[in-house]
Amino acid sequence: MALRSLLAKDWVLEVNTSGTAETPVWTPVKGLTSMEFSLDAETEDDSDFDSNGWGSEVVTQRTWSLEIEGRRKRQTDSASFVADPGQEFLRQAGLVVGLTANVDVRWYRKDGAPDAFRGTAAVQYGGGGGEVTDLEPFEVELTGQGEPEQIENPVAA
Repeated sequence: MALRSLLAKDWVLEVNTSGTAETPVWTPVKGLTSMEFSLDAETEDDSDFDSNGWGSEVVTQRTWSLEIEGRRKRQTDSASFVADPGQEFLRQAGLVVGLTANVDVRWYRKDGAPDAFRGTAAVQYGGGGGEVTDLEPFEVELTGQGEPEQIENPVAA
């Protein structure tokens, strides 16, 4: 059996546009060109005299974030601009402060691999403009609020 690499393009990001965690309405964020899930750790030195001179660190806190980039898209069956619903939901959340700037998101691999997560995140949205020949970009940093939940991959479910 030959082994094959996983492709970075096989990730899906969806936002819950219903406003409730109990009955989510998952809306895909289209037009992504880059997505990076990061886990960071805070550590503390827990070395002692019994370690024979070797240091030791223990993880005391973890944080997560998703950084995404893409191209602003519009629905092609409309004569006027109608934004991609997933992109627009993130853009709107990035314009407010407080708890309304938090979104319920899930991200998973569309090839069915077991990598699948759900979490609440604050939205930092940026984009717009560019050169005359550019496609309009957007970028979003989703900063995790608490622990991300590992979920069953919706493709495999």
